This record gives sequence, C-alpha cells and structure tokens, in this order.
Amino acid sequence: MTFQRECLEQSRCRELAKSSSSSSFYRSVYSEIEEVGWENLVRMSGDITFLSFRVLDKRGRLHVLEIQLDRNYPNCPPSVAADIPCMFNLKWSINSRLKNLIHQFQEHLEMLQEFWSTLDEIDKSLWVAGNKQPSRALPCRQIHIGSDSFIMLSIDVDDPKALPECRFLGPDEFVNSLRKIWKQNAKRWSKDRSVIENLRSLLEIELPKPPAVVESEHQAECGICYAQFLPLDDGLGNKSSETDYTCENTSCSRAFHSLCLAEWLRSITTTRQSFNVLFGNCPYCSEPVAVKVNSANK
Repeated sequence: MTFQRECLEQSRCRELAKSSSSSSFYRSVYSEIEEVGWENLVRMSGDITFLSFRVLDKRGRLHVLEIQLDRNYPNCPPSVAADIPCMFNLKWSINSRLKNLIHQFQEHLEMLQEFWSTLDEIDKSLWVAGNKQPSRALPCRQIHIGSDSFIMLSIDVDDPKALPECRFLGPDEFVNSLRKIWKQNAKRWSKDRSVIENLRSLLEIELPKPPAVVESEHQAECGICYAQFLPLDDGLGNKSSETDYTCENTSCSRAFHSLCLAEWLRSITTTRQSFNVLFGNCPYCSEPVAVKVNSANK
C-alpha cells in the first residue's frame, strides 16, 4: 500500500469510527490497526470487515495474513487465511486484539522455516516445472530430470529433512530404471545432508539446473504497491515504469519502484535526506537502503 493510499484508508477508517452507528466496532478496529501499523496494511474492505497485513518472518520472507472480522468482533474470533501449508489454531478471548493474532501467526511461521528453506533450496538449485514462484502452501515440486521426465517430490511439512514421497513421470524406459535406483538407494538419505545432495546420491545422476531466462521475465512486483509496472504519467518522466530498485540484503532482495520506496521512506520519521538521496531502512528486512530522488519525486 502506497503512503498516499495508506493515508486515505486511515482517514476513511477514522471517519467511520466517528460517524457510524456501529462506531464501537470501527473505533476498536481503527485503534488495533494503529497498534499493528498502517504501513503493514495491504488491503482493507469498504466496511473494514476484511483486512490483510504483510508480516515478515525472521528470515526475511514476506507473508500476507488475511483477516475476516465478524460484526460481533472481538466477541466473535476472526477468521484467518494465508499462503501457508497449515494454519495455526487461533487462541482468542474477548480481550484479544489484532496484534495478538499477528503475534500467533509469527510464532507459527517460525515453525515452518525449515520446511520453506528446503523448498527454497530446490527452487533455486533445480529446474522446477510450473510457476516461477510456487506457492508457499504447496509441499510438492515437479522437477525436470531430463529426457522429458520429471520427479514429483512431496516434502513433509513436519519433518522436511526426511526422505520425501516421490513419483516419477515420463517415458517408461527412462523412469522405470530411476524408480528401481530410488528404491535401492533410499537408505542413503541422510538428514545431515542437503536435499540436493541427497537427490544426487539416491538417483546417481546430475540434476538439471534452472534454465537461463530473459532478464525481463524475472521482473518482480514492487514490494510497496504490489504492481509490476507503474502507470506512465508525468511524474515518471523518462524513467522506467518497471521495478528499478532491489534491497541489497541477499536474504531479502525485495524489488521496488524507486518512486514508491521514496514515498514510503518519507513517511518514516527515522528517514534522513542528504542532497537528493533518502537514507532509511527496507520495509521488509530493515536493512539500510538509499534511494535517489529528483524534482519530479519531491
């Protein structure tokens, strides 16, 4: 959510809290959003019964938590959804607040870190079929192994370093031999080795790496406005409408439009400016960032 939109949403929520016949509900939600931080709000419905917040885990992975509120909130617990393999059991009381919900979500995310690290290793090192950014909720990966064949791995969410379930897909003359090798070598699987090392050891083949792709195909969406391209207008001048700034923290590497990042940095009281450069912190990992601004951005 851009700073301008954030202010509009905040103003709309404040007005509802003042004027609505259900003002107690809106006052409660308004104050609780402030506790979480308006900068973390991704989306809000017109009646403020639906909210989504971005939540960063300790390893720099971004998650979006969707929250559906009942009109009897907080007497009635909210419903939650997120792109994760299993949802946590929400502990709720009449005294609970949104910040408590998000804290429980963060604790649950920490339990899934090893699972996601295993999937990240596969996604970065092997040729995974399908989406360039597979869902974090899916434990399966379909991996190219050559000769128009694939191995479908299913990682155990609770024990990601264990031997995964697998299926081989492709011409029988090729995959039948791999099935046999897999069964023969299954005991070689070791939790002390990486998933890539284990796969190479069991299959006794070199697995294809991700294919080279055109750089433009890797264009990422902005971590602030959640769009890949900005609309062309006078404010952009001759600058590219694509994301043109990337966080230098390798565990984050989040992409931004420099215009969006500059606008966001201006909303933070700790940001400082020297000549035409804004110095602050990444919205996702809090590492230092510096972005140039010009007269069109001011």
